[in-house]
Amino acid sequence: MNCISTRETNHRVSFRQALFQGLAPDGGLYIPEQMPDLHELFLSFTPESSFIDIASQVTQGLLAGELTGEQCARLCRKAFPFSPKLLSLGEQHRILELFHGPSCAFKDFGASFLANAMETFLEQEHRRAVILTATSGDTGSAVAQ
Repeated sequence: MNCISTRETNHRVSFRQALFQGLAPDGGLYIPEQMPDLHELFLSFTPESSFIDIASQVTQGLLAGELTGEQCARLCRKAFPFSPKLLSLGEQHRILELFHGPSCAFKDFGASFLANAMETFLEQEHRRAVILTATSGDTGSAVAQ
């Protein structure tokens, strides 16, 4: 997946580069240059599909050029030892609870995925990284978890 800056669309990097750079050199945020068509993949899921299976297959659909299927599955198993809960509020209404992670914040999902994606890429190069964070809210605890 190639990513571009929200400010300068001719600056193109891989997902891996965007992950480790954080912000684009022009101060913009990285977004996918093009979204892969995952329509058929989403249609293949059933109510019995586990969160980990869905997360692994979606990750593979998005990052197929950068990670193998096994790496995507391992990343998601490690990133998500917790799952969201989908509750029925009626026949046509559902609510997705995203507070079932270690810090009870929706940010657990994104922070855990990004940290484990970094770890997966670093392992390929036999490298390590230390992440320092400062926050006055729940972001720091989500990242620390």
